[in-house]
Amino acid sequence: MNAAVVPQLTLRAVILSMVLAMVLAAANAYLGLFAGLTIATAIPAAVVSMAILRALGGGSILENNIVQTGASAATSIAAGVVFTIPALLILGYWSDFKYGWVAAIAGLGGLLGVLFSVPLRRSMIVDEPLAFPEGKAAAEVLKAGENPGPGIRILAVASGLGAFIKLAAESGLRLIPDDATGATFFGRYLAYMGTNLSPALLGVGYIVGLNVGIVIVSGSILSYNFAIPIYHAFFLDSDPALAAKLVGKSAADIAAIIRAEKVRYLGVGTMLVGGLWTLFSLRRSLLSGVKSGLAAARKGSGAIVAETDRDLPMKWMLVALVVFTIPLAFLYQAIVHDWLVSLPMTLIMIVTGFLFVSVSAYLAGLVGSSNNPVSGITIATILFASAVLLLLLGRDSPIGAVAAIMIGAVVCCAASVGGDNLQDLKAGYIVGATPWKQQLMLAIGTFSCALVMAPVLNLLAQAYGIGPATPEHPNSLAAPQATLMASVAKGLFGGHLPWNMIMIGGVIGAFVIALDSWLKARGARFRVPVLGAAIGIYLPLELMVPIFLGGLLAHLVERARGVTKADDETRERAHRPGVLFSAGLITGEALMGIVIAIPIVASGRADVIALPESLQFGRVVGLGVIAFVAWLLYRTAQQSAAAK
Repeated sequence: MNAAVVPQLTLRAVILSMVLAMVLAAANAYLGLFAGLTIATAIPAAVVSMAILRALGGGSILENNIVQTGASAATSIAAGVVFTIPALLILGYWSDFKYGWVAAIAGLGGLLGVLFSVPLRRSMIVDEPLAFPEGKAAAEVLKAGENPGPGIRILAVASGLGAFIKLAAESGLRLIPDDATGATFFGRYLAYMGTNLSPALLGVGYIVGLNVGIVIVSGSILSYNFAIPIYHAFFLDSDPALAAKLVGKSAADIAAIIRAEKVRYLGVGTMLVGGLWTLFSLRRSLLSGVKSGLAAARKGSGAIVAETDRDLPMKWMLVALVVFTIPLAFLYQAIVHDWLVSLPMTLIMIVTGFLFVSVSAYLAGLVGSSNNPVSGITIATILFASAVLLLLLGRDSPIGAVAAIMIGAVVCCAASVGGDNLQDLKAGYIVGATPWKQQLMLAIGTFSCALVMAPVLNLLAQAYGIGPATPEHPNSLAAPQATLMASVAKGLFGGHLPWNMIMIGGVIGAFVIALDSWLKARGARFRVPVLGAAIGIYLPLELMVPIFLGGLLAHLVERARGVTKADDETRERAHRPGVLFSAGLITGEALMGIVIAIPIVASGRADVIALPESLQFGRVVGLGVIAFVAWLLYRTAQQSAAAK
C-alpha cells in the first residue's frame, strides 16, 4: 500500500474525528468521575468511522485510521483531566472549573504528550517492537472492515458477544456482576482471590501473551496474598487509625482498605524505580530516534525517508515544545506568584513529563492503554514535585498541594496521550499509515477534547456534585482518582504518606530489575519487565487474572498449532483469528460502555436500566459466562488458524 497515494488526512476525516473525540470525551468524563476508569475509544471510533464514511461513499483504511487516531484523544484527555483537576475542588482551591485553566492544562499537557512520544515511535514500534494490544486490535478491526469476509464475521460475533455481556453487567442490566471475588480469614491470615468478568480484559490478555500475563498476575499475588495479609497480621496493631476503619468490615472490605491506604504504594515505589530504569535502558533507542529526526530535518526535503517512516519534523517539534511550555510557566506563576518557584515547577513538569510519557508508552505496549496505571504515574509525579516544592515553599504552605496537583495534571494529560499515541502509531505501522499525519491528527483531537472538558465538568458538578457527599449532593460523583491525588498532595503538605511502603516498593523494583537482567544474560525467553510487575502490584488482582487467563489461552493455541518455538511471523499468523476475536470483544464492550453512559448521564441514576433483583444472577453464572467466552475464543483461534 502506498501511503503517499491513499487519502489519509482528509477534511471529512478530520471533522468526523473531532466530533467523535468531543462526544466520547464527555462520556468518559462522567465514567471517570463515577467509577474511576475510562473506556478506550480508538476501536469504537474506527467502527463508527467505517460505517459513516462508507455511507458517504468510501473511506480508505488509512482514512479510517486517521479518524480513530484523533478520537483516541477522548480517553487520554478525559483521564488526564478527571483523575487530577477535580482535586482542586476537593482541596477547596476552586469552587468551579475555570474554562481557560482547564483548557490550557488539558490542551497543552496533551500536546506535550504528542511531542514527547514522537521519538519513542522508532524505539518501541520499529527497533524493539512491543505488543501494543489495542493498537494491534485496532489494526485488525481496520483490516477486517477493508476486506469483508471470514475476518469480519469473527469480529462481528465477538463484538456482539462483548457488547451483550457489558450490557448484562452491573453498569447495565445487572444480570451478572462485574467480578467474582472473595476473601476470608484463616486464623490471622487474610486470603483474597477473584477475577473480573470482563471479556475485553480476556482479549487484552490474549494479545499481550502469557509472559506478560504471568508477570502482572504475580505482582498482584504479591500484593494481595503476601503484603496485605502480612500487614494485617503483624503491623495493624501499630496503626490504630487504620485499625479503627476496619472495625465491623468484611474480609473483602478489609483487604480493599489496606490495599488502598497502604499496599498500593508498594506499586508506586516499584513504578518510580521501574520508570527510571526503563528510561535508562531505552536511552540508546530514544537518542537514535531524536538523532534520526534531526538528521531528517537537516536533509530538508526528507526524500530519503519512506512515507511510512516519516515523523513530525524535529526542528518544529523543538519550537513547539518552547511555545507550549511558556504559557504553562505563566500559569504556574499565577498560582505561586514567585518566579523562583514557578520556573522550577515548569522544569519539573518538562522532566517528569518526558520521563512518564516514556513509561506510559512502555506500559501501553505491555498491557494496553486501558490497563495503563496513569494514576500511579501521576502519584509518582506529585510525590516528586511535592518533594521539591517542600524545599521551595515549606511544609505549611497553603498553596503547596495545589501547585503539586497542577504539575501532576499536566503530566497526567501528557502521559495519557503519549501511551495512546503509541497505540495509534502501532495500528498505523501495521496498516501502512504515515506517522506524521497521525501525530498531527492526535494533536488536533487533543485540542478538540480540551475545549469541551470544563463545560462538561461544570455540568456534572452542578447536577451531581463531585467528591465527598454533601447535603446538596448526597449521591455525588466520587471522583476516586482525584480524591486520591488530593490526599497524596495534602499528605505531604501538613499530612503524612506511607513512605515506608514506597521505599519497600523501590527495593522490590530493584530486585525485579536484577532478576530480569539475569534472565537476559542467560538468554531466557521468559522475561520479567519491572513495569509489568509494578502494574500488578498497583492495580487490583481481579483485573490481572483475566489478562493472565487470556495469555494462557494464547499459549495453549500456540501449543495446539505447534508454533511455540516458531518465528514471530509464523506465530503472529497463527494468532490472527484469535487476535481478531479479541479485538471484537474489546470493541463490543467499549461501544456498549459508551451507549450505557448515555441514559446514566441523562437520568443521573447509575441503575437506570437495571432489571429487578429477581432477574439478577450471581457470580456463579458470571463465571460460567466468562468461561464460555474463553472457550469460544480458544475454539475460534484454533479452528480458524487450522483452516488457513
